[in-house]
Amino acid sequence: MEIRSATDEDRDVFVDTVHAAFGRFAETPVDGGGLWWSALEMDHCLLALAADERPIGTAAVHPFELTLPGGTLVPAPGVTAVGVLPSHRRQGVLSAMMRHQLAELRARGEVLSVLLASEAPIYGRFGYGPATYTARLTVPRHKAALAVPRAHQAAGATADGSIEVLRRAECGDILEEVYDRYRRAQPGALSRPHRWWALRAGQPPISPAQRYVALHRDDHGIPDGYASYSIGEANTLTVDETITADDAVFTALARFVLEHDLVSQVVFKHVPADHPLRWQLADFRAGEVSGDTDWLWVRLLDVPRALTARGWFTDGELVLDVEDPFLGERNRYLLAVRDGKADCVPTDREPDLSLDVRDLGSLYLGGTAPSTLVRAGHIRAHRPDAATLADTIFRTERSPHCLHWF
Repeated sequence: MEIRSATDEDRDVFVDTVHAAFGRFAETPVDGGGLWWSALEMDHCLLALAADERPIGTAAVHPFELTLPGGTLVPAPGVTAVGVLPSHRRQGVLSAMMRHQLAELRARGEVLSVLLASEAPIYGRFGYGPATYTARLTVPRHKAALAVPRAHQAAGATADGSIEVLRRAECGDILEEVYDRYRRAQPGALSRPHRWWALRAGQPPISPAQRYVALHRDDHGIPDGYASYSIGEANTLTVDETITADDAVFTALARFVLEHDLVSQVVFKHVPADHPLRWQLADFRAGEVSGDTDWLWVRLLDVPRALTARGWFTDGELVLDVEDPFLGERNRYLLAVRDGKADCVPTDREPDLSLDVRDLGSLYLGGTAPSTLVRAGHIRAHRPDAATLADTIFRTERSPHCLHWF
């Protein structure tokens, strides 16, 4: 078997192979773009070839940026289009491709990579751990009243301004700008490169699918949030995503869709688990949470650089014994946090925690508490207060959330 980088001439072969791996057929091109694979950059793609040079596997990365706790932006290759033909599964093809890809990313100096897992059991063995979570919130229209007054929609905040309804085709540049401001302020969020918007590659509101957009402008007329939505079967209004870094603006947009006439229920597709919207409903039970699931998975490639890149909010020291079974590595680090910054250096001190690199990926953005993984048996705490100390040190001011699909 050979694994090699793809070229522009390989695009059709790559696309056909990844579709065959999932038992699907490539979509027919349409006016206005919208093909998910059109955003692939072929120099970031890999092809696995059998001995007779037939393609049998694919893997790719998108060049994203990830927002870390504390607001730091780091390059985050987004692994995607990973597939092996059914005729060649369980023969080591996937492991070989993932090993090849991780080696390439390390050689380029990347500190981490991310992905969305098609199946949860697959990627843990390659060092990826679930790091952000999302859920669907469904609210019946007749129970959609908000208890929070219009003029005070978040503690100490107001949402002065206005909302206008636009068609998706009328406001693409505005959505791109608003999303970019949002993702820079939201830990766990990924960038959406301009080529995604230009090619309309992805899910709504990036894709050409018809959508209405509730666009919020502040009292100076500057766009500061939007909700992309459509009304479908049984008069269900579905919100693809609500984008804003301001809780008061989120509430204003939520109120707008919840008060939409001729609607039976409103479905918010991507809501963080700790979002205050449920608490703002006059009837707490009106908000039904479903589809609670993992979203962004994180894989650390350079543990010291990754840990020193993010911001920290509590001083302290932890000794982490980190095992990377897939790459055959084990290292012990002293993580020392002072005044929001961390040093991470090799140490011979006795460990406070022993953990797999996949579990460190889950902790990294602050979306998973170390004590949860200790209780689950994933992480071993070597002294009674180690889990509590780790919870305090890894705590973040804002929960991570990602809703970009790739």
